[in-house]
Amino acid sequence: MSIKDNFSSEEWTTVMNGPGRAGAAVVAASPSGITGLLAEGRALAQAVRAGLSAPGRTPLLEAMAADLLGPAPERTARPEPATSMDDARDQSLQGVRQAAWLVSAKTSPEDAAAYRHLLLKVADEVANAAKEGGFLGIGGEQVNDRERAVLDELRRLLGTEPAPSPLLSPSPDGSGNSN
Repeated sequence: MSIKDNFSSEEWTTVMNGPGRAGAAVVAASPSGITGLLAEGRALAQAVRAGLSAPGRTPLLEAMAADLLGPAPERTARPEPATSMDDARDQSLQGVRQAAWLVSAKTSPEDAAAYRHLLLKVADEVANAAKEGGFLGIGGEQVNDRERAVLDELRRLLGTEPAPSPLLSPSPDGSGNSN
């Protein structure tokens, strides 16, 4: 029995689309010019390929890799088209949420953790693929506030928020003193 058998065909499509949705959420948060969009699309594809071909893959990532190399699946119902970039971002985040939930509910904790890592890696690579806000490649910033907000939202919805720094945490007695 394959891990893929844990999912209906519609659910498997949702899982397979999760990494693309993570990258799309970042793109929709701060659309770049044509060269930026091309760089972000290339980064998305490379991040998915690297994540699915890395050594030590879990059974879920193995099944996803096999599906990417196999014949294209039949198209299922298309989602509602986005009416704005904010709508596209929200739809993408919802798709990531659904995919991560399915994987958490139907696979091992190791598969779920590897999938969450893949989603965040794809989003991070897309965010860092092109400078935002510059002119002809001059100026701008690598990851802008809107992209950072989407990355933070992805971390929250995937339950992978960074732990607070121990230097900023209060002491066990709540006083803030370390003694």
